[in-house]
Amino acid sequence: MLKYRFLGFKAIQGGMPVKKSYDVIIVGAGPAGIFAALELSKLDKSLEILIIDKGKHIDDRRCFIPKLGRCTRCQPCSIMSGWAGAGAFSDGKISLSPEVGGRLMEYIPPEKVGEYIRYADDIYLSFGASKKVHGLNSKIIDDLIYEASRFMIQLIPCPVRHLGTELSFEVLRRMYYHLKEETKTEFLPLTTVVDIIVENNETKGVLLNRQGVETQVLAPYVIAAPGRSGAQWLTEQMKKLKVKTENNEVDIGARVEVPNSIMDHLTRELYEAKLVYYADTFENKVRSFCMNPGGIVSEENYDGDIAVVNGHSYADPKLKTSNTNFALLVSTHFTEPFNQPIEYGKYIAKCANMLTGGGVMVQRLGDLLKGRRTDPGRLKKSTTVPTLKSAVPGDLSFVLPQRYLTSLVETLKAFDKIAPGLYSKNTLLYGVEVKFYSSKVKVNEHLETDVTGLYTIGDGAGITRGLMQASVTGLVVARDIVGKTKQQVN
Repeated sequence: MLKYRFLGFKAIQGGMPVKKSYDVIIVGAGPAGIFAALELSKLDKSLEILIIDKGKHIDDRRCFIPKLGRCTRCQPCSIMSGWAGAGAFSDGKISLSPEVGGRLMEYIPPEKVGEYIRYADDIYLSFGASKKVHGLNSKIIDDLIYEASRFMIQLIPCPVRHLGTELSFEVLRRMYYHLKEETKTEFLPLTTVVDIIVENNETKGVLLNRQGVETQVLAPYVIAAPGRSGAQWLTEQMKKLKVKTENNEVDIGARVEVPNSIMDHLTRELYEAKLVYYADTFENKVRSFCMNPGGIVSEENYDGDIAVVNGHSYADPKLKTSNTNFALLVSTHFTEPFNQPIEYGKYIAKCANMLTGGGVMVQRLGDLLKGRRTDPGRLKKSTTVPTLKSAVPGDLSFVLPQRYLTSLVETLKAFDKIAPGLYSKNTLLYGVEVKFYSSKVKVNEHLETDVTGLYTIGDGAGITRGLMQASVTGLVVARDIVGKTKQQVN
């Protein structure tokens, strides 16, 4: 197992002074950017690295929803931005299968992806991740897969190391202090990148904006790892640089919340049951995502503009709830001439926000099936008690297009056959859940674009969809960059 030593935690106030040039600049301080910095500094301790993020230092990140019961629309959103990205307040599920969490196998052979995952997992463990892995009992899992197949449902087996929200935050925080104290890595929070600077198709650095002051910082290598909240920015940058992209899927749906008793037989062994169903009417692919046993439904904001729903859970048994929540997402791949998947997802989310006055909507499945709005009175009758207290009762049929709504209802009806009680009048649906992925950038097997020295990685680049594969993309580009720097020296 890899061993990292880190010093005592010392609070860092404000940003660090920025030099005129670095060896590598990383845009985005989520897991993809963090693992790139860890691997770069491990392979070459002399490298000077600058990580830039529009959010705050991890010790300054605070979300007031648990305390106030509502979103304060802080800018930038502390849930989405800052050191550790969305991973800081995520459920902390580390998927250990190459088939889950992204598209890395489109670029790298499966066996190599498996090696990277094991290597990244060792890094997580060295920083204090839980040693327990769910989903290793092959007999129980085989029986569940067999049962699901009877109803045309695909259950994708995937071992999961669950950190929980509190431990996920702490592990990623330790990574910050390791990089700060023991490497030549600097972190510049509350800073935006205006442009990636390219000359003669070679990367030269970035133009950044900090507190209204624009500054050029040079580097021969730039790693764009902006996360989902920076997907739009990355798409715009690629358009400016004339880097080829293609439309990614748009994932739109709702977050489902039910009593633990309905899902326990699946989550007890698997922790997260990854289910796929092709809906009856339109044959759209519908998948479960981010399952949180004993968890809570939460709200997150993008650029202070839209509120969408998410969910997480804690590892501490004392913080567990009596409910399980998971996303149910309809995947759509649009073709030309459509080229605005992110704007489309935001449009759907804004419709929900318009009806709720700016927050997340909740509806009982029974009311949806009867074609009526859930009001406060009907919500009080629900035997499933909502964990997102700020959610506004409403009617998702005014928000989601028929194709999405029909596919979600048909999938819930199908899933009820392996999780009896799921297709119940008291099942809660929160809307909307949208996963923003950048248009997929054309990159090679090292995740480098056609622009020499410019790499795009992680969820924001449309390559990954989870903590582990995002982390692996950081390792991939780090090894490629170190290989090039050593060749230049020789």
